Amino acid sequence: MTQTPLRTPVNITQVKEQDQWLTYSGLTWEQFKLIQAGFADSKRVRIFYYKGTIEIIMPGRAHEFYKTIIGFLIELFCLESNIEFEPTGSMTQQIEGKVSVEPDESYCFGTSKPTPDLVIEFIFTSVSPKKLQRYQVLGIPEVWFWQDGVFSLYRLRDNNYEAISHSEIAEIAALDIELGTCS
Repeated sequence: MTQTPLRTPVNITQVKEQDQWLTYSGLTWEQFKLIQAGFADSKRVRIFYYKGTIEIIMPGRAHEFYKTIIGFLIELFCLESNIEFEPTGSMTQQIEGKVSVEPDESYCFGTSKPTPDLVIEFIFTSVSPKKLQRYQVLGIPEVWFWQDGVFSLYRLRDNNYEAISHSEIAEIAALDIELGTCS
């Protein structure tokens, strides 16, 4: 098999104390798997693949802070409301040869499932349409983006995401996303 050499990064964002982000295009699934294996022991590195593009992210302090606090609040809501849930964190979700993602947070509600009911992404740059496309391929029922203190929620319907104002996951539908309280 002929290996295509890595090309110069198309996009590099490096901000002190912020996420560091590298994007490479024109790569195969096999090249992605080799790069992923190379970072296997790096706990702070997250790698994504979709349609020949690989994104390598090293989350910064603010990213990890908000991810942890909001995850804690969701879990506290579930515990206080006696909601059965399984926090699956940044568990890799993938379809061989097509897509691989590591969400910031993810949850199953009610019972454990191979695909989480909810994925949450914390955005410190711009939201790429590819983020929703990746989750669409995986069939994730609900995706939340948190950016600048505001949530944007999306529900998968007929294989397309539609913006929603509150969660449609029955177990957490009473969670008021805007106020962070129970309605």
